[in-house]
Amino acid sequence: MSTYFVKRKGWRYDFTLKGIRDTKAWFKTKKEALEAESKRKEGIKNPEPVVTPKTDMGFLTLVNKKLDHVKVYNSESHYRDFCYNARRWIKQWGKLTCKEISKDMVQNFILEHSKVSSCTANQDLRYLRSAFNYGKKQEVIEVNLTQGMEFLPIEKNIKYVPSSQDIDKVIQMADPDSQDYLWTARETMARISEINRLPWNDVNIEARYVVLHTRKKKGGHLTPRKVPMTEKLYDVLNKRFAVRDESKPWVFWHTYKSRKTGKVVTGPYTDRKDIMWNLCEKAGVKYFRFHALRHAGASMMDNNNVPIRAIQKILGHENLSTTEIYLHSFGMAEREAILTYESARQKSHIESHIEHVEANEKRGQLALTP
Repeated sequence: MSTYFVKRKGWRYDFTLKGIRDTKAWFKTKKEALEAESKRKEGIKNPEPVVTPKTDMGFLTLVNKKLDHVKVYNSESHYRDFCYNARRWIKQWGKLTCKEISKDMVQNFILEHSKVSSCTANQDLRYLRSAFNYGKKQEVIEVNLTQGMEFLPIEKNIKYVPSSQDIDKVIQMADPDSQDYLWTARETMARISEINRLPWNDVNIEARYVVLHTRKKKGGHLTPRKVPMTEKLYDVLNKRFAVRDESKPWVFWHTYKSRKTGKVVTGPYTDRKDIMWNLCEKAGVKYFRFHALRHAGASMMDNNNVPIRAIQKILGHENLSTTEIYLHSFGMAEREAILTYESARQKSHIESHIEHVEANEKRGQLALTP
């Protein structure tokens, strides 16, 4: 028996269930021992779920963990944008734990930044939401304080797309190395981060294509795509390849002083925003950024009846709806729709005019009748 009596000590139980041995002593009566044994067996058969207690993490620690995640899984530009926004959050709540931050505090923060612009406030909301979601996923916080908060309405404008002539003027103002850089961005319609990290290993001069890698995919993986070379791009890259420094793996690189170490280092570009300000000013054209070259190229292809699926592949978009945003030209469908509308409107106008004239003539005839 699993329950037994020991002289001058009392009752005890001793059993093995589901590979678990359990024993306990000393009970004054057999009934107490049997009840305790039964309760323990029930606990082994139906164990209570283990609940992992939530940790109240410091907000600064949460943001730093999220930044580490973004740096690994997202693009460099996204990481820079996240850092820029995170500095404001740290200034506001850096000394608090996540539980000490209330939903009202977050809401007021968003509304305060909406005075700068709705876009600024919405970006804060978007990045804060992702930071809190990361904390929930890692089970270090219990709630997402942005849950239920809606993005502020913004007035969307048609994006400025420079003409081909204006792009030519800007490129002509650049030095030879920057001209190659701009032509490569223009002819591939690549994201500028893709051009910055483009190595010679991804340039096939003989087969006339380049391989571009983007992180704008689910999971943050670098996804490759092939883009055929235009004749202009072939000329640019073929000349650079012939005079390349074989010790440098990148197509475009520079020597600069590192902000972190203070030492002079050589590496690929990470950001060249200033170049477009200067070149647009010299060329006397409206300012545009590198990304506008993608929009201009996509619109030009669309205007010349290139299938949207082909444009999507060249731009490296995962969703077709994203590609549609880039098409700023009037396609044949829109033009034909407007012509149909105009023709129908003119026909309706003529029919109304004829009815009006016939009605007047009829009234005149009735007036002459004695």
